[in-house]
Amino acid sequence: MDENSNKMVVVCNGDTPANIMPTLIFASSGLALDDEVHVFFCPAGAKWALKGELESLGQPKGLPNPVELFDTILDLGGKVVLCELALENKGIDPADLRDERILIEKAPPFLMDAAGATMTFSF
Repeated sequence: MDENSNKMVVVCNGDTPANIMPTLIFASSGLALDDEVHVFFCPAGAKWALKGELESLGQPKGLPNPVELFDTILDLGGKVVLCELALENKGIDPADLRDERILIEKAPPFLMDAAGATMTFSF
């Protein structure tokens, strides 16, 4: 990412396809535009960071493949964070995360990293 890129925050706060698909589409689009992208999964959206959950969506009609989008976000350097509160709140074992590049953090460190974002989206 160059020095002129924008910083984008995308928050997933729900467990339906209507929450995860725009999260993935906006985050991957931001990276395609060379923006610095920070994705945060709140406890309500935590399931999407787990193995097998995106696969359960199959190939949504008329939409990009969610697994490919998630992988692209990580491959292009997007920072993906699962809220630490989700571990106890949703009974999540960190070993069940879909990718080892997903970070587990509290909200304050995430917000410090995301400070100065010029665009914020919440789904």
